[in-house]
Amino acid sequence: MWSSLPLGERLRAELGPPRKVRRLVSSPRSRVWRAELSGRPVVVKQLVDSPGADGRYAREAAGLSLAARPGRPGPPVAPALLGADPAARLLVLERLEDRTPGPDWQREYATALAGLHASAPADLQDLAGTAPATDLPAWTGPTGRDLGCFIALARILDVPAPPGARAEAEALLDRLSATPVRHALLHGDPCPGNDLHTADGVRFVDFEQSALGPGAVEFAYLRIGFPTCWCSTAPPAAVLAEAEAAYRTAWRAATGTEAATPAELADACAGWLLRGDALVPKAERGTADHLSRLHHGDWTWGNATARRRLLHRLRVVAELADADTALPVFGRFCATLAARARTAWPTATPLPAERA
Repeated sequence: MWSSLPLGERLRAELGPPRKVRRLVSSPRSRVWRAELSGRPVVVKQLVDSPGADGRYAREAAGLSLAARPGRPGPPVAPALLGADPAARLLVLERLEDRTPGPDWQREYATALAGLHASAPADLQDLAGTAPATDLPAWTGPTGRDLGCFIALARILDVPAPPGARAEAEALLDRLSATPVRHALLHGDPCPGNDLHTADGVRFVDFEQSALGPGAVEFAYLRIGFPTCWCSTAPPAAVLAEAEAAYRTAWRAATGTEAATPAELADACAGWLLRGDALVPKAERGTADHLSRLHHGDWTWGNATARRRLLHRLRVVAELADADTALPVFGRFCATLAARARTAWPTATPLPAERA
């Protein structure tokens, strides 16, 4: 049965002959097996031929390498990368035993996420000539087109943007696209299912969308409702506060600096609000103006509908974007839009408090 595992001669010589091979369920973009190599439990992942496969492989290999770079602070936050075959787009990873997340999973998740973000060195020049970590692209934020679609949806709902709201949002786009003071290693999709809750803490898997950018855009995930994920939640305020405090503590311990300010968190949440593509699965992104679709109907993705997701994001931004941020007018605009959307979409109930 080992012959069904596409492990080349070099990796078999380095890691040992495969035994106890079993194919696992995976996305259409990859093949995944569990096996033993010289008695060590491993997971083998191969990205299949498909559009963008080479880029996704490069990002995953780079993200895993950077997450385990020598000298990175703190406990492990990803499985160890044991071997790689770029020609076959194949990775051999440490196999981890996942457990059911406990009642305080948000705190453990946030702690590990901060450790992952801190895996990028303070000075990216330290990565010069280090392959494959230098293959990571820069994170990209929302665009002017995203903003235009959002303003258009508000107009359709009879909530025209007040004077100053668009200017604040355009300045937001500039801030989100600026080079961060300190780059973070971004997972790209740090969602339930990509976090393994092991006996030794949370480890992240599936780094196909990893990038370098501002940590605030993923620090915002718990508050804004996991915008790239099938599982969208809104934890109670006390749970959210504890998780965000855990992130800040772990980031400070790893870097000696402070994590995202309240204004930066408001910016990150507003950025996710503007992205219509954050209302649909990855395969559907870039195919339509998903914000305008909301006026004509609703659709379900995972555990929530698109209207429920957007209404939650509107409320979050309305709460965060106050006079102490650069988005006070935009925040009031979102509050008005949320009230109007709640009336127009009476079935858009709050997001679930817990992961499915």
